[in-house]
Amino acid sequence: MKSWSAWLLLFAAANAMASNAAIEQRPRARDVGVVIGTMAPGPRNAITDVDGVAVGHATMIEGTRLHTGVTAILPHAGNLYRQRVPAAIVVGNGFGKLAGITQVQELGEIETPILLTGTLSTWKVADATVDWLLRQPGMENVRSINPVIGETNDGYLSDIRARPLTPALVEQALTRASHDDVQEGDVGAGAGTVTFGWKGGIGTSSRRLGAEDGGYTVGVLVQSNFGGQLTIAGVPVWKHLPDPAAYANSLTPPPSTGDGSIMMVVATDAPLDAANLQRLARRALVGLARTGSDMSNGSGDYVIAFSTAKENLRNPDAAVQPARSVAGEAMSPLFQATAEATEEAIVNSLFRAHTVHGHRGTAAALPLPPVLDALKRAGALQAARPEAR
Repeated sequence: MKSWSAWLLLFAAANAMASNAAIEQRPRARDVGVVIGTMAPGPRNAITDVDGVAVGHATMIEGTRLHTGVTAILPHAGNLYRQRVPAAIVVGNGFGKLAGITQVQELGEIETPILLTGTLSTWKVADATVDWLLRQPGMENVRSINPVIGETNDGYLSDIRARPLTPALVEQALTRASHDDVQEGDVGAGAGTVTFGWKGGIGTSSRRLGAEDGGYTVGVLVQSNFGGQLTIAGVPVWKHLPDPAAYANSLTPPPSTGDGSIMMVVATDAPLDAANLQRLARRALVGLARTGSDMSNGSGDYVIAFSTAKENLRNPDAAVQPARSVAGEAMSPLFQATAEATEEAIVNSLFRAHTVHGHRGTAAALPLPPVLDALKRAGALQAARPEAR
């Protein structure tokens, strides 16, 4: 177990020795004593703590011109078209290109993996996803399919107009999805994102309810690319940070106004119907707000929530579909878990990301020493916990 000060010494040593920021090992929030909320995380503190959920990335980097990619979230290992998961989508601010939203809202289910990418690659990723799915066993007679593709705009660090993603990259993200620890930061769909003016990306976290509340797990994965005033564990750390553009020595300042978006994916093994999943999804917006976002005009802020409970998987050929759900009176612990995991996932996306020199400028990695100093002065820094990874 390392204290926050020991981590800072490791950072300094790594920076002194490393010629490339990509080899720097940056910590997760809990590694350095930043503990969000009061509920315990799962063993990986990731969306993959929800049984069956897998995550895969494919990243495209080409010099400073291209920093983009794809992230795939698979709710279970079976054929999702034949075993659909109850689901809901909540729109915090609708400035976005979320493909597949209306059918999910209408039917309350998801029949494909969820993929995240850059804005102008949305339709290429959707097309490649459909092509891959139609080639899978048991899909020979399928003539309609609803891929769910989320996006944020990575056009500051990547040449977004090039739309460079290929079907091979989409297939890589799908076929290499893992149930283990999730890569975070500037990887996959987070390769070119910017958050609060600093390098953002993919982040994840989880919470496990106590036995008295059902013992369920909630996991969240985010693709962070938004702005506001960075707040961590209730501490306005933005007041203690340098200007991101000046810090990065970038002539073109990185976006920090909030116009950029965030995708939040919430998974749980609690048996929930579409109505309660919609209620659960709204609590991710609570976690987003706690980090200092105000969901500005140009920010697409979306939450996709689904339940992996086996008793609720849906067979499209069945005349009657299952709809078991946790009672409303028992939802509050799940709400708290979602808010906490979302907040921590966003913080992890910042902590894990590296400086990226991109197409239109540079997005610097969040400088952790002033952040940790501010948290320590506010009494919000704890000793790293045994479950930190």
